[in-house]
Amino acid sequence: MKAGVGLLSALALFLLMGSAFCQRPRPKKPTRRPTTTKKPSVPRPAKPPQPEPKEPTEFPPVILGPPSIFPDCPQECLCSPSYPSSLNCENRNIREVPVIPQRTHYLYLQNNYISEVTSEPFRNATEVSWINLANNRIVRIDKQVFEKIPGLLFLYAQKNLLKEVPVGLPSTLEQLSLSRNRITKIPGGAFKNLDKLSLLDLYDNQLSDSDLGKNTFKDLKNLVQLNLAHNALKKMPAGVPAGLVQLFLDKNRIDDIPKDYFEGFTHLAFVRLNHNQLSDKGIPKSVFNLSSLMDLQLSHNQLSMVPRFNSHLQHLHLNHNSIESINGTEICPYNLQVTVQHGEDLFCHSRYLRLDGNHLSPPIPMDLFMCFRHLHSIVI
Repeated sequence: MKAGVGLLSALALFLLMGSAFCQRPRPKKPTRRPTTTKKPSVPRPAKPPQPEPKEPTEFPPVILGPPSIFPDCPQECLCSPSYPSSLNCENRNIREVPVIPQRTHYLYLQNNYISEVTSEPFRNATEVSWINLANNRIVRIDKQVFEKIPGLLFLYAQKNLLKEVPVGLPSTLEQLSLSRNRITKIPGGAFKNLDKLSLLDLYDNQLSDSDLGKNTFKDLKNLVQLNLAHNALKKMPAGVPAGLVQLFLDKNRIDDIPKDYFEGFTHLAFVRLNHNQLSDKGIPKSVFNLSSLMDLQLSHNQLSMVPRFNSHLQHLHLNHNSIESINGTEICPYNLQVTVQHGEDLFCHSRYLRLDGNHLSPPIPMDLFMCFRHLHSIVI
């Protein structure tokens, strides 16, 4: 019995020792990942440079009008039954002039993207008398357009890209507005036979003295208003019609007015020369002594003295010059003593006098009030 127990004990000990010898130590986990060989990266081909986008990069879509009772009404326009002679195509994002119905007298094409005006859309529009082409991108108006509409009275083409005044304008034209373009040229004979034209607006262009010849305006015998403000003029324009009422020359570079420039002007009432380079030397003593002159504007120049003027002048703008003193007796169109003796009728008719922005100090001289007894407002 004891021998059996000992045998069992020996057998168990042997098994334990065998299992200890058979077990193998587990390998430790590496602390770093093994380095792997990366495939060489193939460079992608560079994209070709894209051209600069042109302005505008994309036009907005054309806006179509509602169905019309008029079968000849272009789909991008409005044809109101209340105004059958009007064709309203403004603010429709159109790129070209649509075919104009024969019944059209008034044509609205402003605020679009039209770049050229050709004669084809006007082939049946012989009754058109009023056209508004403002605020487009027009670079050219064909001469043949005006052959199709010989009775045109008003043409408004401001705020476009025109570089010269259109030619072939009909003799019936009464108003021509070409302001805010890029006009540097007035072709010879552009205003030929326009003896009915009363308004010519060339404001904010690029006209210089060489672009205005002495005969440029000679055919405009009934011109009432001439606007050449905001150009590049250094001299007063030559050949201006003597019957002119309003002459606007603001924002140029004019520094001299010939002493006889206004001789022969019998109706000139408004002269504006603000924002030029006029000094006392450039203004002859009595150049503004016109009985017809009512409104004279000489602000933002280089004057140190008040120029002489006629007693009928009602508004005088001399603000923002270099005037240091003012003598009412000297600038008064009349002798003050004679004026007082003959009563109120001989006093200066000026109602508005502006002198702010100069180098004047109060008080205002009493003789100024003695002469300007009709003043409603004085700004110093």
